[in-house]
Amino acid sequence: MSAFSLDTLTAIIRARKSTDAGASYTKSLLDKGPPRAAKKFGEEAVELVIAAIEGERRPIVCESADVLYHLLVLLEASGVELDEVLAELAQRTAQSGHQEKASRPADPAVSGD
Repeated sequence: MSAFSLDTLTAIIRARKSTDAGASYTKSLLDKGPPRAAKKFGEEAVELVIAAIEGERRPIVCESADVLYHLLVLLEASGVELDEVLAELAQRTAQSGHQEKASRPADPAVSGD
């Protein structure tokens, strides 16, 4: 048996696009578009942060699974391929994190200007 992967989960999410929203939570999220998918991703991310602060392993594992699932649903709803994200990560890891961050354009919202 092959290992479960993010590619496997991406394929499942794509397959659910052609199912009935009444029978598929994934389909119902996709039907509501990127804003709803983003909201659910944010909710799950906050739950992961809380689990991490509390420091119990099992909730961190479960909430991490929710975050990954909802991230992939958000990517699908937004028309972004997982491979695009992985390529970006590969490019960023070709240099140190400090170098990569310094090479990004300044965000005026962050600088407080």
